[in-house]
Amino acid sequence: MTRKNTNWTASPFLLRPAGKDYLWGGTRLNDDLRKDIPMDPLAETWECSTHPDGLSVVALGTYAGKTLKEVLDLHPEYLGTHPAADGGIPILVKFIDAKEDLSIQVHPDDAYAAEKEDGSLGKTEMWYVIDAEEDTQIFYGFSHDITRGTLAKSLQDGSVEKYLQRVRAEKDDVFFVRAGTVHGLGAGALVAEIQECSNITYRMYDHGRVDKNGKGRELHIEKALDVADLSGSDRPRQPMRVLRYKKGSAAELLCRCKYFQVERMLLNTEHCREMVDHQTQENSFQVLLCLKGCGSLFMERAEDTDEGYINFFKGDCVFIPARSAPLKLHGNAQILVISC
Repeated sequence: MTRKNTNWTASPFLLRPAGKDYLWGGTRLNDDLRKDIPMDPLAETWECSTHPDGLSVVALGTYAGKTLKEVLDLHPEYLGTHPAADGGIPILVKFIDAKEDLSIQVHPDDAYAAEKEDGSLGKTEMWYVIDAEEDTQIFYGFSHDITRGTLAKSLQDGSVEKYLQRVRAEKDDVFFVRAGTVHGLGAGALVAEIQECSNITYRMYDHGRVDKNGKGRELHIEKALDVADLSGSDRPRQPMRVLRYKKGSAAELLCRCKYFQVERMLLNTEHCREMVDHQTQENSFQVLLCLKGCGSLFMERAEDTDEGYINFFKGDCVFIPARSAPLKLHGNAQILVISC
């Protein structure tokens, strides 16, 4: 492979996620995405994370067994110009299996989280619906303006759902959930979530649910009331999606905000002898999340890798350092390409 960029420092590496066994989860992350994590239920896998509540780990190569946070502590240049305050990455990438409805919840913005949550980031997030049952819905903001007093009363008497906007969720839908938007992911949804690197959730209402010990989960009513956007929300519309074609692949922009950018790549080189060039970046790391199919990522050899390629399959996550070696892709796959 001809070298196109001599100012590179590292090659990509495959990540292994941390699992979460929240009570609303199911089995699809193990069954459909091959996670092989001994949890039942398995509600979330934190695929690319330097958050202390769930650290992803390098699966192969020189750094195998080290957490992504440990690698980035050794090589902060892998982040480019987008490190978070703790030296980790400013985003968190997850898979979520909602066998049951999640709680009605809200996340703070950066300013509130910094003041009230020991300097944490807030949480703006995006969902990409990988699959959904026929009757899957999400709660997304309020149907009409509501007062703090009315909302507080509805949370107390369990009537809050009548004020919330219900939206049908279908396969390949995209939902952008800005901090402050009251929301809840509905039963039957399998999603990829891209968010700020935060684990701050203010649970408002949990559908009267109790755990195996008969105890309800903690609610965070006062903080939720502080940060919730009480105005009526516009019904979420799917973004205009324009495929950009080139030989062997197509790509579409799903979301761009101040925190992250997400594109979906449709890779198909089965009948194409040439591999697809993948543009690495000088100023940002990238994350590749495989939603369907499989493929191979080829790279120039670097001093930190024993191989010149990575094979990836449905459910796999690859971290690409900033200023990485030139890359090429081959296979038949659908991939989310995430950057800052």
